[in-house]
Amino acid sequence: MDTDAELLRTAGLRVTTPRLAVLRSLGTMPHATADDVLTALAAELPTTSHQAVYGVLGALTGAGLVRRIEPAGSPARYERRTGDNHHHVVCTMCGAVQDVDCAVGHAPCLTPSETHGFAVTTAEVTYWGICERCAAAEQAAAADGTATPVAHEQPEHP
Repeated sequence: MDTDAELLRTAGLRVTTPRLAVLRSLGTMPHATADDVLTALAAELPTTSHQAVYGVLGALTGAGLVRRIEPAGSPARYERRTGDNHHHVVCTMCGAVQDVDCAVGHAPCLTPSETHGFAVTTAEVTYWGICERCAAAEQAAAADGTATPVAHEQPEHP
């Protein structure tokens, strides 16, 4: 039995080739942008459009099978890790994104000083810093007097 197909059915979505392909691509590329997904689908589904990818991502997000995150200054990113209270750390130099488990463990993990009548259910936490690769490249560039290092591809998620 195909697990992704069953996930789609359980969520009340039709099982389609594009939905299965997007789920597969997000399984291998956590925190992918819609453009990343479109590029990944090019060989398997060469006629897939941006609109189709956005439509599938919207349906999967709406069904709770995919989570959309929007780090400041970055296009929306999508991940399959849902249903837990985790956060993200983002490199300010290259934009790499990694998951960070919540230190508290339950949602919301932060209590606002004032709710203004809202029933607070979640708090999104984004940590910002410089990843190991960018820090090493920056140190190497400083040591040999070269220019600031250019962005690198996001490392694969363990």
